[in-house]
Amino acid sequence: MSDQGSQPDQPDQSLDKAARNLDAYRARYAERTAGMTASEIRALFAVASRPEVVSLAGGMPNLAALPLDSLATEVARLVSEDGQVALQYGSAHGVPELREQICEVMALEGISAHPDDVVVTAGSQMGLDMVTRIFCDPGDVILAEGPSYVGALGSFGAYQAEVVHVAMDDDGLQPEALRQAIDEVGKQGKRIKFLYTIPNFHNPGGITLAVNRRAEILEICRQADILVVEDNPYGLLGFDGKPYPALRSMDPDNVVYLGSFSKTFASGLRVGWVLAPLAIREKLVLTAESATLCPPTLNQMIVSRYLSTHDWQGQIKIFQEQYRERRDAMMAALEQYMPAGCTWTKPEGGFFVWLTVPEGVDTKAMLPRAVTQRVAYVSGTGFYRDGFGSRQMRLSYCYPTPERIREGVRRLANTLSEEMELVRTFGTVPPRSVPGPQAPSPDTA
Repeated sequence: MSDQGSQPDQPDQSLDKAARNLDAYRARYAERTAGMTASEIRALFAVASRPEVVSLAGGMPNLAALPLDSLATEVARLVSEDGQVALQYGSAHGVPELREQICEVMALEGISAHPDDVVVTAGSQMGLDMVTRIFCDPGDVILAEGPSYVGALGSFGAYQAEVVHVAMDDDGLQPEALRQAIDEVGKQGKRIKFLYTIPNFHNPGGITLAVNRRAEILEICRQADILVVEDNPYGLLGFDGKPYPALRSMDPDNVVYLGSFSKTFASGLRVGWVLAPLAIREKLVLTAESATLCPPTLNQMIVSRYLSTHDWQGQIKIFQEQYRERRDAMMAALEQYMPAGCTWTKPEGGFFVWLTVPEGVDTKAMLPRAVTQRVAYVSGTGFYRDGFGSRQMRLSYCYPTPERIREGVRRLANTLSEEMELVRTFGTVPPRSVPGPQAPSPDTA
């Protein structure tokens, strides 16, 4: 390249060098921190959290339907009666009573499990981080759906694992694409440590792995000696009220299952779990001890008390109806307002819709303009590790009211129409890529 052609890069290089010099500790950091970057949209969402902005971004559950008064009474009674246990250190394995109740919860999805095989975690994100920690060395390969949960990609990147995305369609992960990915990684001489999948009401895709594909996916992985990590926070939030069979229920020896109470009870308590075969379970307990000593005992006992004193299955049905109403509002608004050329998924449960916009529109570049128009979303690039997703965005319907959802979609459609007109007039700008995993936040959860 000539000197003239390289000149435009010089200011950026100077700025980058100056930025690095601002961090006096940079030379001391571990190599694995080199690719860690804060989410580019975090600053925008400080603005997007203002009440005049309709946020279709964050995956926050709607807690308004919880029986808060009776919960407050139960928590006060818990501290009064069992405070010396609830406020004390506990086991890294988790409170025994809660582990028994977790087995009852998983039984709704066909899982037969023993409480000893359950490890309670501070949210399923911690469980995913621990699984990655005990399995992955730098350079190991993890297969994951494309797109995939941003928090998972952050954990994988933090342990310097390479992510290879596997394509999905309206029926979820494509078996043939999985076979091809396994073959291609094998030809490169790399080792696949596990397949990470969200089979039910996918985040961010909103789609569900078809039942008739599940056994095939498991068989492909078993033949290739690849572990399956099943992340299932939304599994009980299907709108028809009937849970899908968990992958773990179909292959207990080769599936590590991640569960959470964040979507079906209270995300702020940060209580999740991992169900794993015995040998893996022992490594998880040791990893949990080194990370946190133990998950918060009080939070575990609050969840346990809730499960034993409240109609938690009835509460889940209330959540299902609330989210169904919000999903319907978003589907109707998308049909009414979105310009021609847009497509979107039609979720049967969970929190999210995956929207694809016409060619030439970059959803990351458009986001600041959308926030100016008082609507927020999550651009698609954060859900890929390979630079894709610039034409996609994730929309969340779980938190706003149906009326706010309709207004938010209207504002988004207006912003998109203006963006499409700019593209027609001035052409497109190549999307900017951001190296390294972006740290997740509640806005992208």
